[in-house]
Order: sequence, then C-alpha cells, then structure tokens
Amino acid sequence: MAISIRLTVNDAPVTAEVEPHTLLVQFLRDKLRLTGTHIGCDTAQCGACTVHLNGRAVKACNMLAVQAEGADVTTIEGLAANGALHPMQAAFRECHGLQCGFCTPGMVMSAAALVAQNPDLTEADVRRQLDGNLCRCTGYHNIVKAVLEGAAAMKADAPRA
Repeated sequence: MAISIRLTVNDAPVTAEVEPHTLLVQFLRDKLRLTGTHIGCDTAQCGACTVHLNGRAVKACNMLAVQAEGADVTTIEGLAANGALHPMQAAFRECHGLQCGFCTPGMVMSAAALVAQNPDLTEADVRRQLDGNLCRCTGYHNIVKAVLEGAAAMKADAPRA
C-alpha cells in the first residue's frame, strides 16, 4: 500500500506516493529522476549515495523515503546555485579530485556538509571524516586537496557576522 509523503527536494516542494519499502536513493533516482545520487554498494559503505537531509550528510541507500517526510533534501543537482558551481564542486574540478566520477557526487556532498560543520579542517581531519566515502580510482590525494580548497572558498563566501 502506497504512502503519501511531502518533502522539499532541492528547494522545491514534492508530494509523492511511495511504497513503504522504497529507499530514499530509489525515490530520488527513479521517481524524481535525480540521477546524480549514485547507488554503489547498497549497504551504506561507499558513500556514493550521500545527500543532505536537513543540512546533514546521510547515505540515501540506508534510509527509507518515508523517513524523509517533512525534511529538506539536497542532492548534488541542488548544490549549485543560479548556474554557478558550489565552491566544493568547483574545487573538485580545479584540483582534479575525480577520475571516473562515480564517487564524486557523494564525496562532494559529504565534504560540503563536513565543512559546514567545521570550516577549519586540517588534512588529517579531512582524511578521517571522509573515511566513509570510497573511491576506487584515486589515491585520495587530489580529493583531500579539493576538500581543503573548497573549505577555504566556502569560508571566504560565508556571510560575515
């Protein structure tokens, strides 16, 4: 029996009918056609499905769509604003923090949430905090470099109090 859910996805209100067992990642990809959120392992181990739920990074393969009722969800497609890349997206591009690109949306979403919580990261912080995001192509060096550069750009863009 389908359940009606209401949530906000990338700043747009969404109302939909979902089966109770539908994962958030399936809802985003199959119902809303937001395919930037990738399905990697289906066990919450790789981080490719990371989205923001009320500003916090969560693995969408580890959560039911009905659990997002009333929430604000941001996917990689919603991170950029007004046609301009988010500072973290730009940093990944500039620092070559990707190879095949499969893990990149999850890495960027995790990194952006990490920096929002702690803008003064060290290299060790980044390596420790991104350990739930796997990349099979890189040695992580450029990913870490991109996160640190993205953090600096996000900090520079932050409103002053």
